[in-house]
Amino acid sequence: MRRVKVGSLTLDTKELFFIAGPCVIESESHCLRMAERIAAIGERLHVPLIFKASYDKANRTSPKSYRGPGLDEGLRILSRVRSETGLPVLSDIHEPAQASAAAQVLDALQIPAFLCRQTDLVRAAASTGRCVNIKKGQFLSPYDMRNVLEKALETGNPNILLTERGTCFGYNNLVVDFRSFLIMHSFNQPVVFDVTHSVQVPGGQGDRSGGDARFIPDLARAGAAVGVNGFFFEVHDHPENALSDGPNALHLKFFPTLLEDILRIRSSLRRSP
Repeated sequence: MRRVKVGSLTLDTKELFFIAGPCVIESESHCLRMAERIAAIGERLHVPLIFKASYDKANRTSPKSYRGPGLDEGLRILSRVRSETGLPVLSDIHEPAQASAAAQVLDALQIPAFLCRQTDLVRAAASTGRCVNIKKGQFLSPYDMRNVLEKALETGNPNILLTERGTCFGYNNLVVDFRSFLIMHSFNQPVVFDVTHSVQVPGGQGDRSGGDARFIPDLARAGAAVGVNGFFFEVHDHPENALSDGPNALHLKFFPTLLEDILRIRSSLRRSP
């Protein structure tokens, strides 16, 4: 499996890694506070962590929903997060024109699931040389991600992550097919499990998406057992007040314990005959 560089980190199959942070940058102070607390958890557990927060949520259900501070202000805040915490930073891009500016700050550029088939966007992100995290569209089979991956690799950039975030199952519902991880592993790139978006209920509250966070721990433990390389969690200190994706966010107070569970499960797999 290819090794992937994300800032100062090198990701491979030997060590689990985690992507975590609030869905969106709500304020500079909140973003920094969350990053500091997440960094402390990573340091205590000795695990590689990448901080995630979106500077713009361009695919909100309602035009009235909060989108974030925007490209320029968001990148300034994420630059400060990286400088003050030492964590690599990740955020979404939505247009090819954003790739160059984002790559000046971000260690990883993320392609949202809805946009994973946008060839120009994928190639623009990969052409920066930065790590690119491509989320599998809710409408795609895992086999289809081979074609998306080829678009990125054709730029000469090997630093690509593939992320599972659930598949549409009727209206306003997602399910996780755990065969997806094994299939995408066969493409020779690290595979990430976006646990919190997998419990999202898209558009489930009419003018916003809902979610059911009670399923997060069990899905995460199952992902550890099936052997995914990395885990993605939207984490918030007050999910009930989050400006985006609160219903499917993991409460910060539960984050360390869940990481410990995942690490224990993975350790037990290594000891198995």
